[in-house]
Amino acid sequence: MELVRSRVSRAFVIALALVGSMLVGVAGAAPASAATARNGVCESGEICFYYNSNNAGSISDHAATDLGNYGTDPATCYVFRTSGRSGYNQCIKNNVASVWNRTGKTVRVHYNSYYGGTYDAVGAGAKRNLKSSVKNNNASHDVSPFRSSGSCKNSFNNPRTCAGAVTWAKNHIGSTGWGGYCDRFVANAYGWSNSGSSTAYVHWTQIPSTHKHGGDRTVPAGGLAFFSGGSTGAGHVMISIGGGYFVSNDINGYNTISRTTISQVESKWGEHYLGWAQPWFKVNH
Repeated sequence: MELVRSRVSRAFVIALALVGSMLVGVAGAAPASAATARNGVCESGEICFYYNSNNAGSISDHAATDLGNYGTDPATCYVFRTSGRSGYNQCIKNNVASVWNRTGKTVRVHYNSYYGGTYDAVGAGAKRNLKSSVKNNNASHDVSPFRSSGSCKNSFNNPRTCAGAVTWAKNHIGSTGWGGYCDRFVANAYGWSNSGSSTAYVHWTQIPSTHKHGGDRTVPAGGLAFFSGGSTGAGHVMISIGGGYFVSNDINGYNTISRTTISQVESKWGEHYLGWAQPWFKVNH
């Protein structure tokens, strides 16, 4: 009987030990603490902006969410929060030189407020200086999936809708009569006799930043894709028909309308892709 009791006791002790270890495993494993945004420390899950190049100076740390307006009033703007370092308590707008992206997603740092103008796409984990186009010229940022990859908007009083313009452009593939008149062609697609701008590049510069998505290659059907360059500096513009395809003049034969892509215009003509814009025309403004 003593032997039985001994075995039972040992079994009981082992069982208690197993239960105890399980409880420790469940209750004792502390979850990873979430980052504390806006404390001047670059923590996991944050996008962090630095006042100086090479990730030096004061830090402005942000949760992985879009921020369309940094502000310019020292009393209310987003500021660098790491005390004792250069740039501390200064507004971050037009003052960010380098970045560390710890969000796990791509973050776009934009030249203009509300995700407009040219941008630097900072990949997950990247720790580097911003590109020259937005270094110390930053006004907003958005986190993947991007707001800029939106849909074509019918909010500019154009005679044709986005869908109507796409249908018109498709129906004119193979036609002639627009040699050198890319900006007129996209204006015609939307029902205007002309765009109101002297060239495609001038058209791009006249469109308000809130309607432009610099560098964004995901162009919705009806969106206008712009380029700079060309022998006269006039640039180029074409209309998206969706799925990465566009309708353009001249690219596959002068004076002829055909289907093309952004990469074909870049490689064949050597023009620089600027981005896409909503169907905004100077003729109507």
